[in-house]
Order: sequence, then structure tokens, then C-alpha cells
Amino acid sequence: MKCCARRTAALLAGILLGPTSLVGTRANDRILLAGDIFQYLLPATSAGLTLGYTDGEGALQFGESAALTLGVTYGLKYSIDEKRPNGGRHSFPSGHSSISFSSAEFMRKRYGWEYGIPACAAATFVAYSRVEAREHYPHDVIAGASIGIVSSYIFTRHYKGWRIEPDIDRKYCGIRLSHPW
Repeated sequence: MKCCARRTAALLAGILLGPTSLVGTRANDRILLAGDIFQYLLPATSAGLTLGYTDGEGALQFGESAALTLGVTYGLKYSIDEKRPNGGRHSFPSGHSSISFSSAEFMRKRYGWEYGIPACAAATFVAYSRVEAREHYPHDVIAGASIGIVSSYIFTRHYKGWRIEPDIDRKYCGIRLSHPW
């Protein structure tokens, strides 16, 4: 249980402290750069969790979901070739959003909400940063997020290790520790 708490703390520290190196740049530039960092940090965190849990099955599931996510995203991106708000090409769907949400959904479904909530928040920030920087339209990031979530939902199964879950009822509030046998 101590190990799980340390892993959660390390994940939160990486997500919250990563953008602190952005001091001295303009607000829009900082948002864009932070979104770019989180785009790489989320899949790296997913892969790191599979290593930390020595979860080879999870690594395979993450690889399959990431491959499907990127395949569908770039297949659509180069076949549709929609113009970006800033005038560039290949706007639909957002690759940043698709891989970020794929990673977040993998962490949520495989290891639980204690990883999923901060990962979903970071993925949402990535999507926001793409619209704010005029790299994508809102429907681009929504489509990318949908592709990522569905891809991970298809391939990811719950981890068979110990799980910590909130146990809340009208009369009490607690934490449930469970393990499938």
C-alpha cells in the first residue's frame, strides 16, 4: 500500500511540477508548451506504470491501444486533410488529444481512478491547449479524445493487483482494499 501511495505521489508531482520550467514565456506560448509536454508525459507515465507494477500484460495492452489510436488518428488526419485555424494542414483529428486521452483512459481502466483523475485532467488540458493555440478546432480535439478513449477501452483490462477504492454510503465513508483471487 505504501508503494501505491508513492507511485500516486510521483505521478501527481510530475503532472503538477512539469510546467514550472515555463517561466518567462508568454501565456499562450506557455499553454502550448505545457500541452506539448503533457502529450509526451502521459504516455510515458502509462508505460512507467506498467514497469513499476512489472505488468507485462498491461504494457502489451497499452501498446495495442496506442497503436490503434495513432493508426486511426493519422489515417483520418491524412485522408481528410482539414485546414487548421492557423492555416496549417491536417487538423482533424487532434493527435495530441488522441494519444493523451488514450493514455489517461489506460491508466484509469487498468490501475483505477487514483491515476485516472489526474491523467484525465492533464489530457483535458492538452486538448484545451491545442484549441487555445489555434492549432485545432474544438471538434478536432473532441474527435481525438474519442478515438483515444475508445481505443484504450477496447484493449485495456483491469489490473489483477490490489485495488484501493472509496466506499461511500449514506451512513459512512471509508476506503475499501480489495484483491481478486
